[in-house]
Amino acid sequence: MKHSSERILTTHVGSLPRPNEVLDLLHAKEAGEPYDRAAFDSTMRRAVRDVVAEQVALGIDVVSDGEASKPGYATYIKDRLTGFSGASPPIHFADLDGFPKYRVRMGQAAAVRHIVRTRCTGPVAVRDTLALEADLENFRDALDAAEAEEGFLNAASPGVIAIFQSNDYYPSHETYLAALAAAMKEEYTAVVRAGFLLQVDCPDLAMGRHVSLGEIDDGEFLKQAEQNVEALNEALADVPAESVRMHICWGNYEGPHHCDIGLEKILKIIVKAKASAISVEAANPRHAHEWAVLRELGLPDDKILIPGLIDSTSNYIEHPELVAQRIQRFADIIGRERVIAGVDCGFGTFAGMGKVDPKICHLKLKALADGAALASERLWKAA
Repeated sequence: MKHSSERILTTHVGSLPRPNEVLDLLHAKEAGEPYDRAAFDSTMRRAVRDVVAEQVALGIDVVSDGEASKPGYATYIKDRLTGFSGASPPIHFADLDGFPKYRVRMGQAAAVRHIVRTRCTGPVAVRDTLALEADLENFRDALDAAEAEEGFLNAASPGVIAIFQSNDYYPSHETYLAALAAAMKEEYTAVVRAGFLLQVDCPDLAMGRHVSLGEIDDGEFLKQAEQNVEALNEALADVPAESVRMHICWGNYEGPHHCDIGLEKILKIIVKAKASAISVEAANPRHAHEWAVLRELGLPDDKILIPGLIDSTSNYIEHPELVAQRIQRFADIIGRERVIAGVDCGFGTFAGMGKVDPKICHLKLKALADGAALASERLWKAA
């Protein structure tokens, strides 16, 4: 994993807006409608080439495939693993309880594209690796063509899979996690073996709290988070920590978020994960203040921080000067070499449901790169 040794590097969380031809094919596949498999494969390959080239042109150093082939960052596993069928119950976001009209509005917006969330109804195991192999091949082709600095691919953590796909088969959360970890281990290992960084997406360690607010207290949630990290580490047993980054978030939606658990309560658990870099929200109004948590609690010397400096749910384009100021604040706390400029969350966590206009997304990423350049000039010139 590259460090910001000569300048502040830039990256993002993974998912990016998908073009309409990609969305149409993903929708047909999710809906069980007939589609042209050859057209699907060629469209995904072209889309990955295009999205990688776009990132490089915008000044992003550590790029992804935009999660082009995935209908959702945590739901795609139903096509790769056995044991899933039917539908899971709706996820309950506790922060929306006092705002029923707004909850309806959010639901109407989400209904534009149907999300298939199955449930665990049988033994979890790898179904086949064809989709994974296609992702690896497409990304390698795109990286070579664009001459990118470094590339990462996303994969769902066992914990977040358990949130989105409820368990009707295993006798306990622990046994379900263990089965998920064993099944996902192959994907994690394959990504790193192919020469890419692996990003495990772990909203379960933050968002997981307020989707279970009425069922458990903070103490029970933290115990569950510990279990999730242990399962994740088991799944990462065969890959080096320096090839792994993890993303933590409180849910990529424009809601009140006043029920979010504080970073100060979960940080000690997060840093136990076998990942060299931690991507965490730091730009939106609910978590922009938590740089102070890092100043107080610190970060282990072997960890890199990827703070979100761009909001992923707003069409405001951040000023590069604001981005630079935010970078400098984190660099002052943990050192410039351990900061990579990032984004709060993905711009297309579920295909077709992003809040940010695709063209505005590009300008937000450009602002990130411009802000990193400003901060680099100041941080290295000052030294």
